[in-house]
Amino acid sequence: MKFFVDTGNIADITRLHALGIVDGVTTNPSLMAKESRKPHEILKEICDLVQGPVSGEVVATDYEGMMREGRELREISEHIIVKVPFTPAGVQACKTLTEEGTRVNVTLVFSAAQALIAAKVGAYFVSPFVGRLDDIGHDGMDLIEDIVEIYDNYEFSTQVLVASTRGPLHIIQAAKLGADICTCPPAVLDALFKHPLTDIGLERFLKDWEKAQQK
Repeated sequence: MKFFVDTGNIADITRLHALGIVDGVTTNPSLMAKESRKPHEILKEICDLVQGPVSGEVVATDYEGMMREGRELREISEHIIVKVPFTPAGVQACKTLTEEGTRVNVTLVFSAAQALIAAKVGAYFVSPFVGRLDDIGHDGMDLIEDIVEIYDNYEFSTQVLVASTRGPLHIIQAAKLGADICTCPPAVLDALFKHPLTDIGLERFLKDWEKAQQK
């Protein structure tokens, strides 16, 4: 499974990328609005750093606007993935951009039917939001299981990019179901490293070593 970091913060991306676990980056308008620089400048810097897929999202809601913004985004870097929302206009833009050779991430997906449509128009990534489904009393992982099964049935090339992950359990469940990618906030990736027995074991090793040195 690939790990993407879901942020527009260069410091967090740099820190996590140095560990060797970041395969790509996803951004959205909300994340980019938190930063103090122009979105295109940030996206270019992220692409240069990560050298992997970097999703930059359109903010237009109409087909023509999505096409204009998508074409502008793809000029930033060869690593840019144009991100569009799952709407009729977004689906249409995905189809056209894909036919032009642009890789597209269809986001805000909450049902298997939506994921099926996104795959049919050639989406490179589909982003189902598991955490937000959990928030309203649905099991987001049921959706991942359905999408993976459907894509396998018909050999779609669209990759399942699990989004809105809230903790390590989401990542492990997605990996067991065969999802291609999890995109995670920096804090969730940090949490993957943590286990109390690791901390206890390291502390014990160091104390034993200190005692051995005093002999």
